[in-house]
Amino acid sequence: MAAVKPWWRETIETILWALVLALVLRTFVVQAFWIPSGSMLPTLEVGDRVLVAKFWYHFQEPKRGQIFVFKYPVDPKRDFVKRIVGLPGDTVEIRDGVVYINGTALREEYVKNRDSFSLSAGPVFRDVPVKVPDNHYLALGDNRPNSQDSRFWGFVPKQNVRGPVIFRYWPLSRIGLVK
Repeated sequence: MAAVKPWWRETIETILWALVLALVLRTFVVQAFWIPSGSMLPTLEVGDRVLVAKFWYHFQEPKRGQIFVFKYPVDPKRDFVKRIVGLPGDTVEIRDGVVYINGTALREEYVKNRDSFSLSAGPVFRDVPVKVPDNHYLALGDNRPNSQDSRFWGFVPKQNVRGPVIFRYWPLSRIGLVK
């Protein structure tokens, strides 16, 4: 017959296992993020809380149009959320607020606020169109006039990508999948 553990030992073991499980889930499976700015309006609003599937891109490559979280290339301690617009190998140009991928205008129904900012007007890209390097992505905010994105700091390296935004859990009035 097995010895009965004291209640305090059972409690400590339960708490330790819960902490280990929480750390594993947060590190490899899913993580919650808070949206601090209006760069993704109207898709994501200031104060929205979302879940990111950190494992997702181990099974499939990121796709154009997905909203994703990544380590900010200029300061990797910070996380940014934007939309993937340019994939590795794409030739990208922005003219009069319209994004062109490989010479074809991109349909972006999610962009409600456009600006006339072009890639060549920013501090990063002098020659346009630009080709997205291997293992990199071009990321833009949905609220283009109010988004610090690839136009200002360049491409997102693949190793900086955390995962796609899959679910909004706050506020309760907007709970649901993020498309």
